[in-house]
Amino acid sequence: MCGIAGWVSFDSDLTRRSEVIDAMTETMACRGPDGRGTFVRTHVGLGHRRLAVIDLPGGAQPMTVATPNGDVALVYSGETYNFLQLRNRLAALGHSFTTDSDTEVVLRAYLQWGDGLVDELNGMYAFAIWDQRDEKLVMVRDRMGVKPFYYYPTPDGVLFGSEPKAILANPLARKAVELEGLREVFAYTKPPGWALWKGMAEVLPGTVLTVDRKGIRKRTYWKLTPAEHHDSLTDTVDRVRHLLTDTVRRQLISDVPQGVLLSGGLDSSAITGLAAHELARRGERVRTFSVDFIDQEKNFVPDEMHDTPDSPYVRDVATLVQSVHQDVVLNPAELSDVSVRHAVIGARDIPVTFGDLDSSLYLLFRAIREHSTVALSGESADEVFGGYSWFHDDSVHAKTFPWLPAFRQYLGSADSILRPELRERVRLDDYIADQYATAIAEVEHLDGESEVEYRMRTICHLSLTRFVRQLLDRKDRMSMAVGLEVRVPFCDHRLVEYMYNVPWSMKSFDGREKSLLRHAAKHVLPGSVVERVKSAFPSTQDATYIGSLQQQMKERLAEPDSPIFTLADRERVEHAVALDPARMPFPTRAGLERTIALAVWLELNSPELLL
Repeated sequence: MCGIAGWVSFDSDLTRRSEVIDAMTETMACRGPDGRGTFVRTHVGLGHRRLAVIDLPGGAQPMTVATPNGDVALVYSGETYNFLQLRNRLAALGHSFTTDSDTEVVLRAYLQWGDGLVDELNGMYAFAIWDQRDEKLVMVRDRMGVKPFYYYPTPDGVLFGSEPKAILANPLARKAVELEGLREVFAYTKPPGWALWKGMAEVLPGTVLTVDRKGIRKRTYWKLTPAEHHDSLTDTVDRVRHLLTDTVRRQLISDVPQGVLLSGGLDSSAITGLAAHELARRGERVRTFSVDFIDQEKNFVPDEMHDTPDSPYVRDVATLVQSVHQDVVLNPAELSDVSVRHAVIGARDIPVTFGDLDSSLYLLFRAIREHSTVALSGESADEVFGGYSWFHDDSVHAKTFPWLPAFRQYLGSADSILRPELRERVRLDDYIADQYATAIAEVEHLDGESEVEYRMRTICHLSLTRFVRQLLDRKDRMSMAVGLEVRVPFCDHRLVEYMYNVPWSMKSFDGREKSLLRHAAKHVLPGSVVERVKSAFPSTQDATYIGSLQQQMKERLAEPDSPIFTLADRERVEHAVALDPARMPFPTRAGLERTIALAVWLELNSPELLL
C-alpha cells in the first residue's frame, strides 16, 4: 500500500521539472510514511511514497528493469494477494527476482504479458508503468476500485495520482469546480469517473489506460457479467465458504503486524472468525479492534439504524476466538475536534461526509496504527450478499438508486443546505434521474429472467458499481491518512463474480438478509451474532457532540466574509444552531454536518467555483 504520482509530457523535458514531481509525490506522504522515491526521464516523472508491508528492505519504488530498448519503471499502490503463485509461474518462464516483494512480481508480469497481466492479478491495486521501449504509460486499477486512482489529461500527456491532491500540486492542473461536479456532492450516485475537479477523472475500476503520443486509450478488462448459476444450495454455501476461507488466508500475508476490524456485526465477525481460524493454524492469535463511545452501551437508545449496541456482540466474538482485543472508546470532544474534521475532509479531497461516522472511523484507524500496519475489514458484504434494507423492502421498487429513499428519510435532502437560488440551479432531482437512467442501461441480463431476478440483479449491479465505491473510497482515505492498510476480503473478484450470479431465492433462502454468508460462516461465529439483526456502523448519541457542531457554525456565522455562505443557506444554519441539541432532528443534524464539511473543504482548498 502506498501513494503514487506522475507526469507524462511528450513536448517537455521533465528532467528540468523535478521539483514539481517532488511536490506531487510529497502530497502522498501520509499514504507512504516509510520511504519515497522518484524516477525522472525526459518525458516522464514518477513519484512514490511507500508504506512497507511486504519485503520491508527490498520493495523500494519506483522499481525499474533495464531492457536493451529502454527502461521499464513501475510505481505501485496496493497488494497482489496471489503474488507467490505468480512468482513461481514467472520463475518457471525464466524470470529471476532480486526481491521478495509483490511489486517486482507485478513488474515482471508486465514484462511477460504486457497489459494482459491484469488477467492474472488477484488483489487491490492502482499502478502505473512507464515503458520506454514504446514511450508509453500504462495505468491500471483493480476490478472493484478498492484503491483510488485519478488522472488529468494535458495537451501533451497526462498527470496522475492516488489522490486528487497529487495532481493539484502540479501547476498545469486548474483547481476549479463546475456546477456539474458539485452536483454529485449532494447526490450520492457515484458516476463512473467522477472526480469533482474540472478536467480530472478517476481511472475506472477494471480498466487499463494507455497514454502515448497518440493520446489516451481505455480498455475494460473486467466487469460484472450475468451467467447461469447451476450449483445447488448446499454446493453454493460450500463454495462461498471455500472462497471466503481462501481469500482471508491470502490476505493474511504480511511482514508487519496486522489485525481485524470487529464491530460485532455479521460481516466483520465472519472475517474475524475466519482469520482467527487461519492464524491458529500458524500458532498465532488474531488481534481485533472495535470503536465505541463513552457510556454508549449504558445509555443506548434504539433508533432507525441501530436496534442494539455493538459491545455485547463484540465481546462474544472476542471471547469465542480468544483474540487480543482492544476497544477504542471515543468521547464527544474527540469526534468534534476541529483538527480531526480538517484531517477527515483533507484526506477525502471532497466535501462529502458521513459526519461522526467519518470522524470515528479516522480515530479508530489512528488508534489501530499504533499497533498494526494492516487490518482486515468486513466492508462490502452488504453489497455482495444483499444485506441492506433496500434489498428487502418496498424502496427497491422506486425508480431511482435504491439507497436514496432511505438516505432522504433518515438524513434529509442533501441539497437543502444550499442557498435557494443555487439549489434551483443544481436541479438535483433531474441530475439523479439522468444518472439512474445511465446506470440501469449498463446492467446486462440473462434471457428469461423472472421479474424478481431482473429487479434484484439491477439492484445488485447498482450497489456493486455505484454505492460500494463510495464506501471503499471513504475506507481507503480514512485509513491511508494515518498510514494504515485496510484490506477488504469481500471484494475479492472471484467471490463478487460468483455471488453476482447466485439467484436471489438462494441469497435470501432462510428469509433473512445475507443468508449465504450467515450459513457459510456460522462455524466460526457465536450464536448471538448468527442471529443478530443488521445494525449500521455506530454513531454517537451524545448531545454534547451536536452542541459542539453548533458552536463551530456559530463562529462562522460571526465572520462577515465566511466563504461557506457563498454556497450555504444562512437562514437554515441560523435555525439549526438555535435548536436544543438534545432535541435536534437527525436530518437537521445531518445538514449541519454537511455544512461544516463544505466549510472546511472551502477553507482547505480555496477552489475556483465556476457556478
